[in-house]
Amino acid sequence: MPPVNEGTADLSDHRRPLVRAARFGALALAVITVVSLIGWGVARGMPGVWGVVVGAVIGGGFVLVTVGVTLATSRTDATTTMTVMMGSWLVKIVVLLIVLGVLRSMDFYDKAAFVTTLLLAMVATLGTETAGVVTTRTTSVGR
Repeated sequence: MPPVNEGTADLSDHRRPLVRAARFGALALAVITVVSLIGWGVARGMPGVWGVVVGAVIGGGFVLVTVGVTLATSRTDATTTMTVMMGSWLVKIVVLLIVLGVLRSMDFYDKAAFVTTLLLAMVATLGTETAGVVTTRTTSVGR
C-alpha cells in the first residue's frame, strides 16, 4: 500500500482546479470537434466541415478563454482578477458580434453544422470544466 500522502504535494496549489478544468475542457472540445467533423463532413461535405470548424472555435474558444484569463490572473488580487475577467468578457462579446455579423452574409459553411457544434462545444466544455473543478482534490481550511 502506498504512503498516505504520496502524490499529494500539489494539493495546496489554488490553480490546480483551473488547470484541470482547462485540460478537461480542451479534451471535450477536441472530441466534439472530431466527432462533428466526421458526422457533418459525411452529411454535408465541405460546408459541414467549415460549419464545425467555425462553431468549435467560437463555442469552445469562448469558454476556454475564460479559464485562461482566470489562470493568468490567479496570482493577483480579487479586484484585478475581476476587472480583467469583465474586460475579457466584454471583448469576447464584441468579437463574437463582429464575427457573427461577418458570417451572416457568407455561405461557405453549413449553418446547421455551425449552430449544432457551437452549442455542443459550449455545453461540453462548460460541463467538463465544472466537473474538473468540482472533483479536484485540494487542501481546504475550515473554520
